[in-house]
Amino acid sequence: MSSLTPLIGRRQALAGTAAAILGLAVAPPARAAHVLPFGRYGSPRHRLNDRTLYVDAQGQGDHVTVQAAVDATPDTPAGGWTLVIAAGTYRETVLVPQAKIGLCFLGATGDARDVVIVYDNAAGTPKPEGGTYGTSGSATTTIQADGFTAAHVTFANDWLRADHPDITGTQAVAAKVMGDRSYFERCRFLGHQDTLYADTRALASFARQYYRECHIEGDVDFVFGRATAVFERCELSALARDVTFRPYGFVFAPSTAAANPHGYLAVRCVINGTAADASFGLARPWRPSSDPTALPSLVVRETWMGPSIDAATPYVDMSSGYHWQDARFGEFHDIGPGAAILVPENRPQLTPEHAAGHTPRSYLDDWRPGPTLLPRPSPQE
Repeated sequence: MSSLTPLIGRRQALAGTAAAILGLAVAPPARAAHVLPFGRYGSPRHRLNDRTLYVDAQGQGDHVTVQAAVDATPDTPAGGWTLVIAAGTYRETVLVPQAKIGLCFLGATGDARDVVIVYDNAAGTPKPEGGTYGTSGSATTTIQADGFTAAHVTFANDWLRADHPDITGTQAVAAKVMGDRSYFERCRFLGHQDTLYADTRALASFARQYYRECHIEGDVDFVFGRATAVFERCELSALARDVTFRPYGFVFAPSTAAANPHGYLAVRCVINGTAADASFGLARPWRPSSDPTALPSLVVRETWMGPSIDAATPYVDMSSGYHWQDARFGEFHDIGPGAAILVPENRPQLTPEHAAGHTPRSYLDDWRPGPTLLPRPSPQE
């Protein structure tokens, strides 16, 4: 596995700026005295409102860890709470329980590269009390609550295969998102295998999630799960791997429940990366053991696919007896070298009539996520 330090340093954000964040120390460098750690979003002395808490690893907030701030918010609140998080690297695991409805993580600087929540558990990492963490337990951040919002925050897992050759369970989740109405704006999700677990709390729940202008990277199945998830104007970046087989990995591995009419939708995205030409599959259908009746769903439309995607064979089977042709995969008006239709039977194209049913609005139904979910900044102090 390639090192995560270059992983973080070599990626480009959607605006094209180089991203180099995980090389920071656990506490960020000392600030000049005049620097306001929470920018335009107030401070413990001048709060946005009485439902705002401030997190700062250097001690200028209400809490020095994200988890402590989560724990300090009330369960089932009448209104959502906001955690304004100062620049820094927060090396911890974070759980947002189901009762913390309407919680918001807001990066104070407006740049996700500055606010990093990271840890390094993998599925095969031994737990102190015995056993291993498993895929779900490896997540740096687990979000069970409905109505969660995050903006300008990086969620990362920097566990490396090369550092742990004895561990075979190499799934290492940066964020597991399970709640309905989960909204991420200009966030970053960094890892290798199983980076973003866009899932639900239960098989019968069709949790809606919306990722806008986010950066997501990894190598194997780095966006996976059974949520109804819309990725709009996101960058999905396939990382190079030092292996001898192909494909090196896959971007998507949906496990949509058969009863759910909508799975993953990528619209007006960029799918590229540092991986070699034609070395990555676009998707493979995941049928987890907990749901052998899953009918994975993925539509990619109006998206640019770079040369890393194998245009001739973008989809492959994931388990014996269940073929990708049986999944609900479709494409519409995609462009770029990775979207070339070299083998028509391997590129399922939607008709305009079918594509009309695969839009952010149809997937999100009566939910209209938008910037109004985020608190309004206060005047500069």
